[in-house]
Amino acid sequence: MKLLYFDCPMGAAGDMLMSALLDLHPNPEEFIDKMNNMGLSGVTISREKAKSGGITGTHVKVLINGISEDVAETHHHHNHNASSVSAGHHHEHHHNHAHGHNHHEHRSLDDIDKIISRLKISEKVKNDASSVYRIIAEAESSVHGESVVDIHFHEVGRLDAIADIVGVCSLIEEINPDKIISSPICVGFGTVHAAHGILPVPAPATALILKGVPIYGGEVQGELCTPTGAALLKYFADGFDSMPPIKIQKIGCGIGTRQFAEAPNCVCATIGESGSVPHYISELCCNLDDMTPEDIGYAAQKLFDGGALDVFTTPIGMKKNRPGTLLSCLCKQSDREKILKLIFKHTSTIGVREYTCERYTLDRREETAVTKYGNISKKISSGYGVSKSKVEHDDIIKIADKLNISISEAKKLI
Repeated sequence: MKLLYFDCPMGAAGDMLMSALLDLHPNPEEFIDKMNNMGLSGVTISREKAKSGGITGTHVKVLINGISEDVAETHHHHNHNASSVSAGHHHEHHHNHAHGHNHHEHRSLDDIDKIISRLKISEKVKNDASSVYRIIAEAESSVHGESVVDIHFHEVGRLDAIADIVGVCSLIEEINPDKIISSPICVGFGTVHAAHGILPVPAPATALILKGVPIYGGEVQGELCTPTGAALLKYFADGFDSMPPIKIQKIGCGIGTRQFAEAPNCVCATIGESGSVPHYISELCCNLDDMTPEDIGYAAQKLFDGGALDVFTTPIGMKKNRPGTLLSCLCKQSDREKILKLIFKHTSTIGVREYTCERYTLDRREETAVTKYGNISKKISSGYGVSKSKVEHDDIIKIADKLNISISEAKKLI
């Protein structure tokens, strides 16, 4: 099983995550060419070798209309690295206030979705990038008491930040790990000067994004984790823990531009083979005693539509000897808030319990066989020393209906 592990002892930002992943890529220059031709107007991306605290790695430089984004301010740790909506705010990319290339341009979530939709990237990367922005927008919405559609991004809505997010999503698609785990995230400590005054570290939106994620202050005063870095890790990571047993294949190091006395300023990404790597998911449960089976079925379908991994019910006995239903929903931890809202919206419950589960899965793929009865899809699963295959049941039904035979007879024909 291919495992990607992020080590974030000095926080995380979009540019550093992209740099670390690019350091893992077998053809980095080919990827840079692809990024420069994806259609993000005015943006030019290049890579360079960099060093911090004696460690050598990759630094990705983003140019907007030929101007470097790290001309004046050195790194996202320079108290300028969160979304300017939530924290004032802090610049994701070391901006020079003097060069003024439409510096105060603000974009809504819809504006960003339109920019992403026009890029020459896969549909998966478009969906992933838009989902990462939605995580940030929902946090900003909660902080400011505004609807998601009314939130406007400042720094994290700039073209360079869009390039970071799309770059990370594209690199993860190309590296294609089976599982992604991150270390607990160092966020720094103290306060940060922002447009709205002095704010605590982590910034309010960053803290909301990292809800449910293990974080710590560390020894560096200042803001170390940006909303973009937090949202990317929250979206992609299957869990946050120390590194599990892994046979290392390659290590990538993303270097920031600011130097610290305390430690090298970097994010490390390790790719390798790991045996039993758990996939951390949330199990959300509630007891229902006043809903009809039809209504529960409708709620379950809405949860599936919202991205639930599985939804199931169990008959239970409740107070006053009433028969009831235990509704259980499994979901990615990054989807927890969305699923919670759907449970409260479509059921009568006023409380939901959450359990964190370790889920082990076989590697899965699909194959299509061309037969005289039509195309037959087969699901193949392997791992842990076993291999299993199963024909898509709907395809068996089509054969049975076409030949007017039973399902068991149709299975024998495949």
